[in-house]
Amino acid sequence: MNLVLSLASAVFLVLIFPRFNLTWLAPLALAPILIACARELSWMRRFLQGWAAGIVFWFSVCYWIQAVLESHGGLSGWLSWVTFVLFAVLKGLHMALFATLAGFLIKRRWALPAIAALWTGIERTHGPFGFAWLDLGNAGIDMPVALRLAPFLGVYGLSFVFAMLGCAVALIALRRPRVQLAWVVPLLGLPLLPALPPPTAAPSESVRVVQPNLDTEASFNSESLRDLEQQMAVLSHDKNTPLIVWPEWPAPFDMTSSFRAFVADVARDSHAFLIFNAAGQTGRGEPLNSAFLVNPEGAIVESYDQINLVPFGEYVPPPFGWVNRITKETSDFVPGNRLVVFPVANHRMGVFICYESAFPDLVRQSSRNGAEMLINLSNDGYFAHSAAREQHLNLARMRAAENHRWILRSTNDGITAMIDPAGRVAERLQPYRQLAADMHFQYLQGTTFYTRHGDWFAWGCLVASCLSLALTALI
Repeated sequence: MNLVLSLASAVFLVLIFPRFNLTWLAPLALAPILIACARELSWMRRFLQGWAAGIVFWFSVCYWIQAVLESHGGLSGWLSWVTFVLFAVLKGLHMALFATLAGFLIKRRWALPAIAALWTGIERTHGPFGFAWLDLGNAGIDMPVALRLAPFLGVYGLSFVFAMLGCAVALIALRRPRVQLAWVVPLLGLPLLPALPPPTAAPSESVRVVQPNLDTEASFNSESLRDLEQQMAVLSHDKNTPLIVWPEWPAPFDMTSSFRAFVADVARDSHAFLIFNAAGQTGRGEPLNSAFLVNPEGAIVESYDQINLVPFGEYVPPPFGWVNRITKETSDFVPGNRLVVFPVANHRMGVFICYESAFPDLVRQSSRNGAEMLINLSNDGYFAHSAAREQHLNLARMRAAENHRWILRSTNDGITAMIDPAGRVAERLQPYRQLAADMHFQYLQGTTFYTRHGDWFAWGCLVASCLSLALTALI
C-alpha cells in the first residue's frame, strides 16, 4: 500500500503538467507519498518507494527524451530506451531523498513547514545536479492568486505553498491534531499580495519575428544555405519595425565572413536591429552556442554565449559517453561565462537561449542588470509534437511573471509567442509553418523583489530543512 501511495503522488505530479494540465491536483500531489512516509518505519523502504515514484515521474513527464535520442541522437531503439531509463533512474534519486527524510520530519509538530522546506530545497538542487525542468510551482502559472508569490519568491515560493498544502492534506488523513495545521494560516494572506499586471490593451513597441520551420534533420550544403538566407531575408523585410529576431535553429551557421556580410545586409536593408543565433568561438577555437546583435548599420554590437547547455543536445554528460549529441552542426559546445544585456537603440534587452528558460536565477539577472525586455531563442523542433513544447513555454511564462517583463519566445517551428509580464500568452504563431509576423510588447523598468534578491528563499528552505532534521535527530 505504501508503494501504491508513493506512485499515486508520481501520477498526480505528471497530471499537473502539459499535456494533461490538471493543475488543481498541485496542492494534493504530495499527500499520498507523505502518508506512505508516515506509515513506513523503515528508511530504506521509504528510499526505495520514493525512488520508484521519482522514476515514474521523470519517465512520464519527460517521455519525449527517448524519442529525441532515437530520432535525432542516432541511437538504436533499445539503446535509446536504456539511456532514457538510466536518466529517469538518476533523476529519481531526488524523490528518494525527499521520501527518506520526510519520514523523519512528518512525526514532528513542525512537520508542515519543515517538509515544505525540504521539498523546495531539494527542488533547487536539480539544476546544479545536471538537469532542471518542471518545478512543482510551475503548475501555478494559471493560478492568479498563487502566482502573486512569483515576483517575491520565484517559482520556488509556489512550490513551497503546494508542498505545504499537500502535507496538510496528509496530516488530516493521518488524524493528526488540528493545531499542527495552524502553519497554513499565513497562506490566507496570499490575496493581499499585489495583483499581477493587468493585460495591456495595445502595446506600443513592435518586433519582427521569423519562424523558419526548418527540418531538424535536414542536410545543408552551400546551395541550400544560400536558399535559406534568401528566405530569411524576404521574411525579415519590414520597414516598420525597429527590431528583427530570428530563433535558434538547426542550420550550421557560424560567423564566417560571408554570413557576417549577409546578416549585416539584412539589418541595413530593414533599417533595424537584428538578433540571431549562430555558432561562436572562444579564443581557443572552442565552439559556443551564441546570440548576436547587429545594429542598423550592419555592425555586430554584442554577443551572448549560452551558459546552461542542453544535456545530450549541446553536450554529452560524462556518465553517458556512448550517446551521440543530438545537434550536429559542430562538436560539443562549451558554456559561456558572462551575462550580457543587448543595447537596442535607447533600450536594453536580455537574451537567453533554449533550455536556459528552466533557470530562474539566470534569467532574473538580465532584468537586474537593466534589461527592459527579454528574448528566449529556441529550437523545439527536436521535440516533434510532444508535450515538451507546452512544458517549455510554461517555463518561459513563469520567468515573465517572476520578473514582470515581456518575453518573446522565438522558435524555429513553434511555439513562438509573446508573453506579458503576468505570464499570459499575449500573441502566438501557428506552429509547424514558415511564418513571419510583427509582435507587440512594452519596455518596462523597475525590478521585482525576486529579480533583486534571487533564490534566497529556496536556498533558505534547504538550510531550514537541514536544521529541522538535526533538531529531529536530537529530540
